[in-house]
Amino acid sequence: MNATEHAAAHTALAPAERALDLIGSDLTETTLRLHLEGLSGVDAAGLEQRAAGLATRSIKTTSKALALDTIIRLIDLTTLEGADTPGKVHSLVAKAMNPDATDATVPRVAAVCVYGDMVPYAVEALGAAGTESQRHEGIQVAAVATAFPSGRASLAVKLADTSEAVAAGADEIDMVIDRGAFLSGRYGLVFEQIVAVKEACRRPDGSYAHLKVILETGELATYDNVRRASWLAILAGADFIKTSTGKVSPAATLPVTLLMLEVVRDWHRLTGERIGVKPAGGIRSSKDAIRYLVTVAETVGEEWLKPELFRFGASSLLNDVLLQRQKLTTGRYSGADYVTMD
Repeated sequence: MNATEHAAAHTALAPAERALDLIGSDLTETTLRLHLEGLSGVDAAGLEQRAAGLATRSIKTTSKALALDTIIRLIDLTTLEGADTPGKVHSLVAKAMNPDATDATVPRVAAVCVYGDMVPYAVEALGAAGTESQRHEGIQVAAVATAFPSGRASLAVKLADTSEAVAAGADEIDMVIDRGAFLSGRYGLVFEQIVAVKEACRRPDGSYAHLKVILETGELATYDNVRRASWLAILAGADFIKTSTGKVSPAATLPVTLLMLEVVRDWHRLTGERIGVKPAGGIRSSKDAIRYLVTVAETVGEEWLKPELFRFGASSLLNDVLLQRQKLTTGRYSGADYVTMD
């Protein structure tokens, strides 16, 4: 370690209440590293075996209708394409508010998730459907930020990306960590960027947009890295930890989500604070989504099965849930034109 690196290792990191409470006032690159590298290693075989066992759990037919409605309430209905238009965002919001035009009993989704420049159109579409207070009691507007999906931008650009989305009306920010910095062991840099983005989520009235921190677990390579990144994100102020951007394979997997749920369980036991988890990418069927519900209930408890603490980042998942829901109601599957295609 050269003199510059030695000085950086002993320079105090940006203050974050959670990290100060856990690590103490001596919050530096060195003490953060010692904490993260002191976490117990992950038993990969055991983790995958537990996930496989949970995936085989079945639910009663009488419970399936409730499970399907729960999935819908937990979905962040998403469009994150370069070809997104205001019209597409308006259509997304319409589907979010009324997923099945033939059945008024279908619940609304948790949120719509869009690029930052599309936030005004999502807010506009939701605002046209009711008052501001009514909107905030229902569907949230989530914006991906911080040079999503790569995270390859200066901190100034990342903060501007975040603050502009919040100013436009985003209720939630989905940021990506700098995986290159994390994988090269620069935990303090990743930590300080999350702290700074959290502050950029502050609104003029002093409240904050909720911050979801995307780990991009498919690039983290090991379960130990996923555990460390999860703890780091929480220590820096994350309201949610999220598996993936959906742009990298593998995206969400049941073992990785189980591991992240174990982290938030351990955090809750340690502090009494509840942190959310969002698996995103690759969850397309009701059958798969129900496996995630079972995993949540068995790991952190059914109290996590609400939008404030668990989300599915998905688009095509909603269509399958609607088809399965209709099958329960009528005894048959509808044709391909029953649901709108994303």
